[in-house]
Amino acid sequence: MSTFFIEQFGCRATQADGAAIERQLRERGLSLAGESAVADVVVLNTCTVTAAADTQARDAIRKIHAANPAARIIVTGCYAQRAPEELAALPGVCFVVGNSHKPQIPALLHSIASASPQFLRRAPFGGAEPPPPARSAQTAASVFPAPILTGDIFGVSDVLVAPVLGGEGNHTRPTLKIQDGCNSRCSFCVIPFVRGKSRSLPPLTVLSEIQRLADSGFREIVLSGINLGTYGRDLSPRVEFLELLRCILDETSVERLRISSIEPLDVTQDLIRLFAASDRIAPHFHVPLQSASDRILAAMHRWYRAEHYARRVELIQEHLPHAAIGADVIAGFPGETDADHAATLAFIESRPFTYLHVFSYSQRPGTRAAAMPDRLPGGVIKRRARELRALAARKSAEFRRSQIGRSLRVLTLRRDPAGDPSLTPALSGNYLTVCLPLALPPNQFFEAKVSHVEEQQLFAIPAEARTLLLSGVA
Repeated sequence: MSTFFIEQFGCRATQADGAAIERQLRERGLSLAGESAVADVVVLNTCTVTAAADTQARDAIRKIHAANPAARIIVTGCYAQRAPEELAALPGVCFVVGNSHKPQIPALLHSIASASPQFLRRAPFGGAEPPPPARSAQTAASVFPAPILTGDIFGVSDVLVAPVLGGEGNHTRPTLKIQDGCNSRCSFCVIPFVRGKSRSLPPLTVLSEIQRLADSGFREIVLSGINLGTYGRDLSPRVEFLELLRCILDETSVERLRISSIEPLDVTQDLIRLFAASDRIAPHFHVPLQSASDRILAAMHRWYRAEHYARRVELIQEHLPHAAIGADVIAGFPGETDADHAATLAFIESRPFTYLHVFSYSQRPGTRAAAMPDRLPGGVIKRRARELRALAARKSAEFRRSQIGRSLRVLTLRRDPAGDPSLTPALSGNYLTVCLPLALPPNQFFEAKVSHVEEQQLFAIPAEARTLLLSGVA
């Protein structure tokens, strides 16, 4: 077994986990395949935040097995932790590994390679050995449920294990997960049940890993977590997230730091001022909103109200008028009325959001919202989600147009092999993808002046364009 492929789903924390698995497998001598269709082993790193995410993972497993029946499929991630039996029963699945056992995946591959068919027919933990199979041309892994490695994630560890970073060679902007788990109990969210309680990396580990990445040549690093603003509250002595950011700026050479999603009440005035005072922190805030109806926020068990959120947005705009401000919004939460939905639309319309992640409400087993009455018809939920996405598209277009004529510091990304070879995509600090009309290498910073918008795409000219053309770099 010499090649592997990792199929990623979900948030940046999940992507960071996948990068760690990739590096571990490379260190064991396996090679990364270009696609799942030619890999000996396929690892699916799943999400379970919505029913649609579950469906996407199941569909991917079926397609991979149909295209590559010989591949051994290992399913891990949040869906694997929540409902391992559902995944173990799918054809082609060789192992189901929950979040609590992700570090064991490299060792499992060795077991798979040396296993007899009897091993592959092993029942899930706690189950009985299945009866002998009828004669069939199917593989043993298709006939029997796959072995399951999951556990009580709340009892796995009180400390977040130091990351095994990896996969950086395939990414211009590596993600470092510094926090995992969540102590909140939002009524719609299953993530605390599959990620466990909040755990943080020690500050010295964070600083060491960031410097290692910077020394390896990476110019931008993304800090991620399940509830990033709670970083350090579980440590002894306690460390504040703001304190960690200051240490990163003072003690590492990273050129640009970006943070992923952060809860509204963790967006403090001091945090915003730190962003505004440093050109090394990307002016980008992703702050989950979910709803702008106070009644619905209370039913969601969200610990803020619309006026609290609005004040945070006002502070960001006051100190960083061109910052990216993104939000998660849920359409169709149980009991949401037309007036509640209208309040959310009006709230977003009147504030400088630059993009939205819109989720149709999805009942998640075990959550409080799953037992709530007044569930809305699917058609109503879809209509409200469409209205939110249309509003998001307008807000994004307005933000792009507002950047015309401005100079942005952009980081070049990898060009699409199938795209126009004369164009290079780049990412600005305020989370805008711009096209540079030159063939440039990835992972390079440029000052670029935004020239125009064409088919919802920003175009910008690097200040060094003439020099680059004369030097032959482009």
